[in-house]
Amino acid sequence: MIRMFVRHSVNDFAKWKTAYDAFDTERKAAGVQGDGVFKLVGDPNDITAWHDFESMEVARSFAGSDRLRQVMADAGVAGEPTIWFTTKV
Repeated sequence: MIRMFVRHSVNDFAKWKTAYDAFDTERKAAGVQGDGVFKLVGDPNDITAWHDFESMEVARSFAGSDRLRQVMADAGVAGEPTIWFTTKV
C-alpha cells in the first residue's frame, strides 16, 4: 500500500470541502482506496489530506492527473501543494 499525503492552503475551507466531497466517486475510480482530511489547528484553511493506493504507479498517476489539478483549482487551492508518498513499515 502507498499512502500519499497532500498539504495545501485553500481560500475557503467550506467551498474546498464541498468540492472534495463531490470528487469522491472520481477519486475512487482513479484508484483511491481510502482517504482522510485534516485542518491545521488555528488555521482552518491549511489542509492535509491522505489517500491510499494499491501501488506507486497508481498514486503517481492520480497525483499527476489534469483532472485533479482542475478540481483543485476550481475548489480554491492556493499555490502549489506539497505532496509526498509513504509506505507502512
